[in-house]
Amino acid sequence: MSKHLDLEEQEQLDQLKHFWKQYGNFITWLLILVMGSYAGWNGYQYWQKQQSAKAAALFDEVERAASSGDASKLERSWNDMKDRFPGTTYAAQSALLAGKTFQQTEKFDAALAALKWATENSADEANVQLARLRLANLQIQQKNYDDANKTLAKPFTPAFAGLALDIQGDLFMAQNKSLDAVKAYTDAWTKLEVNNEYRRLVLAKLNALGADPEATKGASK
Repeated sequence: MSKHLDLEEQEQLDQLKHFWKQYGNFITWLLILVMGSYAGWNGYQYWQKQQSAKAAALFDEVERAASSGDASKLERSWNDMKDRFPGTTYAAQSALLAGKTFQQTEKFDAALAALKWATENSADEANVQLARLRLANLQIQQKNYDDANKTLAKPFTPAFAGLALDIQGDLFMAQNKSLDAVKAYTDAWTKLEVNNEYRRLVLAKLNALGADPEATKGASK
């Protein structure tokens, strides 16, 4: 009986040796690949966390520069952000903040550049659309009407559609196209939520043009 078990064990051992001889090299490389991928993934995750932490620290610098009104420092920190961490949310937020601050300090070229960067590079669609709204508004102020029209041409999501139509109305007004402006403002007023405070501003613009969508809406009932 013991001899029979020894023979059976020897046979299993021989089969294992044969299997390993045939597939061992492949299994070894497969394990190396799996373990390498796992280590690589962990390394990438660690790198991502490190990048996010560094970007957050740099965003604090952007905020401080913007709050202090130090345009030179803001430009340096903003340029540093977009060069080092362009794919992060912090970069898009920095672009929006820099664009707003540059506009307030009348550094219009820098504001246009920051907002345009956000429209082209932000990974977050909400930030892209917000940047497009601010960019179009600034382009209108700078009388770059063709550029503003191009900025507004691409459709906006429902959350931003009403605001985009309002700015489209501003563009028409700047071009002395009052009838087109009334239509754009009316569409904006319709799309904005009833409890949206911004809706009152759009209504004021319509009233200034002799239009009253509330009266029209009541008469159509």
